[in-house]
Amino acid sequence: MQESESIGDSRQTDKITTDAYTLDTVISDVINDPVFGDYGRLIFPVDSGYYSGNTLEELHLTWYSHIDPDMTVEICNYLKDHAEAGDVIFYDIYTDEEKAEEPEKENTGLFFFKGNAGEKFAVCNAGGGFAYVGAMQDSFPHALELSKMGYNAFVLIYRPGAQTACEDLARAISFIFENAEDMEVDIDCYSLWGGSAGARMAAWLGSYGTAAFGGDDLPRAGAVIMQYTGLSEYTADDPPTYVCVGDSDGIASWRTMQSRLAGMSELGIPTEFHVYSGLGHGFGLGTGTVADGWINDAVAFWENQMKINAERMNTQ
Repeated sequence: MQESESIGDSRQTDKITTDAYTLDTVISDVINDPVFGDYGRLIFPVDSGYYSGNTLEELHLTWYSHIDPDMTVEICNYLKDHAEAGDVIFYDIYTDEEKAEEPEKENTGLFFFKGNAGEKFAVCNAGGGFAYVGAMQDSFPHALELSKMGYNAFVLIYRPGAQTACEDLARAISFIFENAEDMEVDIDCYSLWGGSAGARMAAWLGSYGTAAFGGDDLPRAGAVIMQYTGLSEYTADDPPTYVCVGDSDGIASWRTMQSRLAGMSELGIPTEFHVYSGLGHGFGLGTGTVADGWINDAVAFWENQMKINAERMNTQ
């Protein structure tokens, strides 16, 4: 299993800082903290042109709104604390040979927010217009909250571009299935989460499966959780799907998302749709907005699919 090496790694011979991050912590200090080895650069967008601000409090991501600075600090401290404790919080999904052959794969990997041993897993995919990965708003917060609920959550850092992003997601799911025992995760009825471009990734993998994008031939997700993307296509094989979006989103029309779910429902696919008044694009967890708490509804939707799936298995 490919994984980041522990804090005893020879690459991390520099003094590891122990002070907690604060709102005033400089973003580059997080990226370059020796506790993260060579994957600290993946915590924030690799292409720095897509974010601005000098400190964690000042972080701004292109196309995103309602970034919660306190959550940014909490995420960075979570990663730091677990790395210092020797926990594996990052996995390479490609081998050194594969990365040497295709250098773009250097900027990929899975951050792991561990929940309860033996619990089901989710893969969270940030948006960024397939130009960059806005994980600090669109997937790290979700994964952290899911882990607090006991679920094992992964954040995928992928290559920009719709095709390569889906290939990386297929590889990530295959990697998790292959290493599920060591990771202590339940592979049954897993879920795929995403916002904006990340929602398209989750939906496409749900529609066409991992093998269609070069991964192993694996069961499809038990649920897909999507935020703010204007995707209209779907198939009869799509997993149960939960959607939320703001009605003031100038990038992803709520009507397009609602219409997609209506078509899926006609095929007998379980769906749930929420539209929030006055919200624009990229609200993430929606902390402090009318959408605050939506993640609890999404988890309840996923848990209902778990129950249905378990009942189906028991009758076979």
